[in-house]
Amino acid sequence: KPGKINASICESVNMICMQVFGNDQAVSQAAAAGQLELNTHMPVVGHNLLESIQILATGSKNLAEKCIDGITANKDRCLWYVENSASIATALNPYIGYDKAAAVVKESLSTGKSIPDVILEKGYLDKKGLKEVLDPIAMTQPNLKKK
Repeated sequence: KPGKINASICESVNMICMQVFGNDQAVSQAAAAGQLELNTHMPVVGHNLLESIQILATGSKNLAEKCIDGITANKDRCLWYVENSASIATALNPYIGYDKAAAVVKESLSTGKSIPDVILEKGYLDKKGLKEVLDPIAMTQPNLKKK
């Protein structure tokens, strides 16, 4: 298909994770098989642990170089997701109350308008207040106040 993106790198990382999960299970069982402070299964532990480290390192490098490097965020699209997410209405509760915030979400969902647009139309907050209350950076950063 034209324009199809090959997902083989991501698929290979999934397979690596599955192998590491299996190796972890083998290590757990081998470690549990020891008796009287003697464990003859240590080669299984060592082999599977080293294999897991190697394939995770290789897979991480491939994923970074062939998939992640060069990815950039579409800032406008990210902002759209933030402004149209019902979860941001939680930040409105202390300012307009739960009932009004819930009504804003319902109207946003039914009309397709963004939550900030509905807030401004209803006159619940002005632009400056809205920008402060719904600032995505402020909502996602630690903000414990020093005493």
